Amino acid sequence: MAPRKYFGTDGVRGVVGEGLTADLVERLGGAAAASTGRGWIFVGRDTRASGVELEAAFVRGVERAGGHAVVAGVLPTPAVALLALDLGVVITASHNPPEYNGVKFFDADGHKLSDVQEEELERWLEQRVEAPGGSIDRVGIATDSYLEHVVERFGSDLEGLRVAVDCANGAYSSLAPKAFEQLGAEVIAVANEPDGTNINAGCGATDLALLSRVVRAEAADLGVAFDGDGDRMLAVDATGQPVDGDQILAVLALHLGVELVAVTVMTNLGFHRLMAERGIRVETTAVGDRHVLEALRREGGLLGGEQSGHIIYLDGHVTGDGLAAALLLCGALEGRTLGEAVSVMPRLPQAQASVHVPRRELPASLAAAVERANAELDGRGRILVRPSGTEPVIRVLAEAETERETESLCATIVALVRRELG
Repeated sequence: MAPRKYFGTDGVRGVVGEGLTADLVERLGGAAAASTGRGWIFVGRDTRASGVELEAAFVRGVERAGGHAVVAGVLPTPAVALLALDLGVVITASHNPPEYNGVKFFDADGHKLSDVQEEELERWLEQRVEAPGGSIDRVGIATDSYLEHVVERFGSDLEGLRVAVDCANGAYSSLAPKAFEQLGAEVIAVANEPDGTNINAGCGATDLALLSRVVRAEAADLGVAFDGDGDRMLAVDATGQPVDGDQILAVLALHLGVELVAVTVMTNLGFHRLMAERGIRVETTAVGDRHVLEALRREGGLLGGEQSGHIIYLDGHVTGDGLAAALLLCGALEGRTLGEAVSVMPRLPQAQASVHVPRRELPASLAAAVERANAELDGRGRILVRPSGTEPVIRVLAEAETERETESLCATIVALVRRELG
């Protein structure tokens, strides 16, 4: 397969006006229409100021190539996956800062595109297809349809629960607080006033400091935070302590009674130990929610996710959904505090580092050294060394029983990487 020029780990993304231009997005619209045989493409976007122009460019490209664009306006990524036609497309840069934007694609089943499908789109991208008969339709009921589905399928009685909801000034700003209120919760909504420039800015799942302060100040039972396009969710407990995706998955796995969970190589050893104790099989994949989804479909599983907050439950859905995950987490408390619920999973200390290198290949000598170190740890901890998928960087993760040992392991491996690749 030819290397992809435009597609990264999750669609096409870049700084607007630099790596991502209106012309490129218009050509992506044309390529999408051509690749579907002038089919129907459902289009949503997040709240970035650039989204309006880029949405217009994309649907202009669809129409020019003879395709049919159904435009829903601001809508979370998981809603677009659920409502996809021949394709679903979101104009978003997910958790990235406001100056970024991008284009995410889903197939007719709401699945992220394969490498082969992305390569096909890139081939069409260079051809600038033009054909008559294209159309653009705008719909205003998509948000209501999505909200109704998520509340009915993943909600429960939340009467008496006081929840702080951090919407990241993103696509959930008008939806997530409403969902919790419909289920009876008392809601303190924050970062729910998007102005086009404040998405993910000092708020949301990538920065829990605001949510932590609000939970403590308002005496909330817990807080939940989304990223700008709504496919990630993290939480804080009543003391403001962060709760990561591993801990959320642990609570949900036990509550939902699943037999299998799919996670990535970053998942804490404490999670693996808990699942082993409870007889729940764990499938481990490469980093990326796409890999988790592929493992779940291959193995017939329903639940999976990442430490970063991608939580996937496929019973009634097709992809990861931050709001669905938040509602499931609240329903799993069953009278406990969030702190009590997550205490079932002891977390081993983790230390991470990124080492900038001239090349991303791992030499055999480095791989052998890591293997020897892991053998010596004998399950008491671990070391993971992997190249970044997008940058000239080697990622190092160390995990052990104590903070001191963890930091020492990480520093040792970082020094080894620099010596071998620096």
